[in-house]
Order: sequence, then structure tokens, then C-alpha cells
Amino acid sequence: MASKRNDYDRNQQCLYDECKRLMNYHTFFTMKDGTTFDGIIESVDRDYVIVLVGEDVIDKGCGEQYDEQRQFGRPRRFRRFRRRVFPLSALGTLILLSFPFRE
Repeated sequence: MASKRNDYDRNQQCLYDECKRLMNYHTFFTMKDGTTFDGIIESVDRDYVIVLVGEDVIDKGCGEQYDEQRQFGRPRRFRRFRRRVFPLSALGTLILLSFPFRE
């Protein structure tokens, strides 16, 4: 039983260290239940991680005049980030999202 507890503590320490390393970076999260999301790690302690979770938002416009000015009448899309708290024990994996740099 002590071996399982040590493995759990070691896994928690690894997740904590990885969260600290990736703090303030855009990261892809996989939870132990299989759900996934992207966000920015704002802070981490021994039990919880606070993440700014990305959400896609579609702005349908302010009326028909606005829609006529948009090319092909497409609504505007943008990202919003909301603060959420997750137990560190619920995290499965973290992956740094990298974006290619273009000049």
C-alpha cells in the first residue's frame, strides 16, 4: 500500500513540476476522464491548478448593416479566456502548444 501512495505522490510531484514549467504558456490539457481543453496556466499549488481556459466566441453582429459590410456575411470569431480551478489530481497530461513563427 505504501508503494501505491509513493507512486501517487511522485505522479503528483511530476504534474506539479510540469505545471510550474508551463506556467504562462498556452497549453493543451487532457484530464483523467478523457476531456481535453486548451488554456494558460495562471498559477499552481500542491492541490490545484488555475487555468485561463480558452473559449471560441462568435459575434453575430449588430444588425443587417453590419452583416452587409462583412465579406460573405460571416460572423466575427474570437477567443475569450475564463479562469477555472482544477484539482491537480484530475490532470492526466499537459502538452505545450507550439505555433510556427513566420516572418
